[in-house]
Amino acid sequence: MFQFKQFAIEQDRCAMKVGTDGVLLGAWTPLINHPFSILDIGAGTGLIALMLAQRSQAEQIDAIEIDADAYEQCVENFENSPWNDRLYCYHAGLDEFVDEVEELFDVIVSNPPFYTDEFKSGDEKRDFARFEDALPFEELIEAADFFLSDAGIFSVIIPYKEEVRFVQLCQERGLFPLKITRVKGTPTTEIKRSLLAFTRIQQTPYIDELVIETARHQYTPEYIELTKDFYLKM
Repeated sequence: MFQFKQFAIEQDRCAMKVGTDGVLLGAWTPLINHPFSILDIGAGTGLIALMLAQRSQAEQIDAIEIDADAYEQCVENFENSPWNDRLYCYHAGLDEFVDEVEELFDVIVSNPPFYTDEFKSGDEKRDFARFEDALPFEELIEAADFFLSDAGIFSVIIPYKEEVRFVQLCQERGLFPLKITRVKGTPTTEIKRSLLAFTRIQQTPYIDELVIETARHQYTPEYIELTKDFYLKM
């Protein structure tokens, strides 16, 4: 179990465990439009949806998860949380969800699967959760365009090396960057991740950089500020 300040995550049946990427996205996603409805695509443990439940007054927070074990664990994590009346997980693939659901969402989030530079591990569940052939960026962006309300915000965390391509794919769908935060592990390492938020309004995006730690377990003030409402020791 992973214990946060206001909720806990059981994760023994999920291929992708609680990690920095999910925590970053859950804490960083802009909620400036005071969402009524939120959608988490590829929920895994339910971490990001739970973080957004803690951060917002959204009355409807839906999540979709295709893996049966992860879906069951997500449902349990939702039910055991203080916000179980607002959280719901669908056991479905994105294509099924698009076919069956017609409502719009004010915030859409995804920590999508993506290739790393490593070879596939041989663990099929973990590979499926982690590699972009399970959910191509094009499909994710098409769904975001389909489900996003007029004043909605679409947020993702992806490898930095994919940022230019992802932004271009979004712009082709009329989704424009609102905010971009590039994430580095330490001040001297290269940029590893991009946090991206998009809206339907074309504007000059706010761009900044976030460094997680200065030395092992020596977290920067910016990272502490971002995550202090969630991590027990922040």
